[in-house]
Amino acid sequence: MDETTRSPRRAPRSGERKQDAERSRRLLLEAAKEEFAAKGFAGARVQDIADRAGVNKQLINYYFGGKEGLYCELGRRWLEWESEISDPGIPLGELWERYLAEAMADGRGLRLAAWRGLTEELDAIPDDDSEDLADLTRRKADGELAEDLEVEAVMAMMNAMVVLPVVMPNAIRRIYGMDPRSPEFYERYAAQMRRIIAHLAP
Repeated sequence: MDETTRSPRRAPRSGERKQDAERSRRLLLEAAKEEFAAKGFAGARVQDIADRAGVNKQLINYYFGGKEGLYCELGRRWLEWESEISDPGIPLGELWERYLAEAMADGRGLRLAAWRGLTEELDAIPDDDSEDLADLTRRKADGELAEDLEVEAVMAMMNAMVVLPVVMPNAIRRIYGMDPRSPEFYERYAAQMRRIIAHLAP
C-alpha cells in the first residue's frame, strides 16, 4: 500500500487519552515508590523514575508538578489506604495485623518512611497520627487497653512491631533464626502480635 492509498491516522479519542494519562500516572507512582524506597527522596532522580516507568520525564511535572509533588501523592495515597482499613469495630490486634500484612506484602512504604525519618529535619515532618491516637484513646475508654497504659507508648510499640521485620530483617533473622520473608515467620509473628496486643487489655 502506497502513501496515496494508506488510511489517514486516526487521532486518539478523549477516552483513550484519559486511559493513557491514567496509565502514565500509575506507572510513575509505582516507579517513584520503588526509587524513593531504595534511595530516599534526596537520592531518587527524576530521570531514573521516568526511565523505570518507561515514560518521558516531563510527565512528572505535567501530572504531579515535579518530584516533590510525586512524593506527596504517594503519601496522600497511603493515608487514603489507611483510612480504608481503619475499622473501629474490629479488635485492635486484628487491625494491626492488617498493617503487618500490608507491610510484609510490600515494604516499600515503610522503607520510604524510614528514609524520611533519617534524612529529613524532624520539624519539617508534619504530624499526621492524631486520628490514630484518638482511636486508641477511644479504645482505652472502651476497655481494650489497661488504664495505666499511655496511648502514645502503645502506638509507638505497635508501630515498632510492624516496622521491624521490614526495616531490620537482619535483626529478625538473628532473633527468630528464620527468613522474615517466609510465610512461616509471618504466621508465627502475626499470631504473637495479636496475643501481645490482647494482653494490653485490663
